[in-house]
Amino acid sequence: QVRLVESGGGSVQAGGSLRLSCTASGYTSTNYCWGWFHQAPGKEREGVASMDLYGGTVYADSVKGRFTISKDNAENTLYLQMNSLKPEDTAIYYCAAEPRSYCRGMRESDYRYWGQGTQVTVSS
Repeated sequence: QVRLVESGGGSVQAGGSLRLSCTASGYTSTNYCWGWFHQAPGKEREGVASMDLYGGTVYADSVKGRFTISKDNAENTLYLQMNSLKPEDTAIYYCAAEPRSYCRGMRESDYRYWGQGTQVTVSS
């Protein structure tokens, strides 16, 4: 059973930066697609960024140029570097994993395993 644990959320002023971490355990294969999602109050969970086995990345238009997804395979940790944060980035951020080499997309249904989420609050 894959277990994902996020950390690094917090409160920051607009224009600031945060780096989220997601520590993964319980998987024996490297053939995984990894993703970050966020869910604002009263809204559906949305894909933010994804990374496939080969390092290919996809970003939501709203975060392109500001957020970067990366993975440290030695540490089994997925990261989301968030720069130039805006109040509209305020949400609970979740990491997710799907056992396939290439990512199908950034829909919630594309991922099997989920972390518990970490809160990010950006004030103006």
